[in-house]
Amino acid sequence: MDDANQIYVPPSFTALFTSPSGRLTEPVSIVRERYELCEDLAQLLTEHACDMRSRTGRPEGELLRTMQLGLSEAGAQVRPFEAEWVVKRLAELLDWEVPT
Repeated sequence: MDDANQIYVPPSFTALFTSPSGRLTEPVSIVRERYELCEDLAQLLTEHACDMRSRTGRPEGELLRTMQLGLSEAGAQVRPFEAEWVVKRLAELLDWEVPT
């Protein structure tokens, strides 16, 4: 990522846009925009996930899988591979186990 921008895109996200040869498959600006969207989404979902857990009593992994399915639906703001990253990031933020 270029040094002119202050936003740090973690390697776990950059990997989503990296070819087997190690080159980005999208321009840096697009990767950064997608990261900002996905990170914001994960942050916004923390309260919702905790609320759902306390209201329903469903296991954390089940809630995260359900959220990933919802994020992966047609017409969603994120692509399925980004939805998977969002859910992993959400699990990290909540200190929940990442669903398999």
